[in-house]
Amino acid sequence: MSRTVQCVVLKREAEGLDRPPHPGELGERIFANVSKEGWRKWLDQVTMIINENGLTTADPQSMELIEKHMRGFFFGEGDYGQAPAEFRPAAGGKK
Repeated sequence: MSRTVQCVVLKREAEGLDRPPHPGELGERIFANVSKEGWRKWLDQVTMIINENGLTTADPQSMELIEKHMRGFFFGEGDYGQAPAEFRPAAGGKK
């Protein structure tokens, strides 16, 4: 039987992740509060963030910025996590 969480992204109960998706305290918070579907929404968001900002997960400074975006996206902390107001997906992209 799969575990369920009250997902902070979907604002409803949904199937939880199988394991923490990120190391440390932030990963544990995400595991406890984000569903699989909510995590997929984050993956779409972080792809945009990485591309728009020229980030790389191999760079510690980039990872620090990505974690700020994670905290904003999932938990509303700080000024990060949302697409810039002027961002427009490429034609034919996801909306």
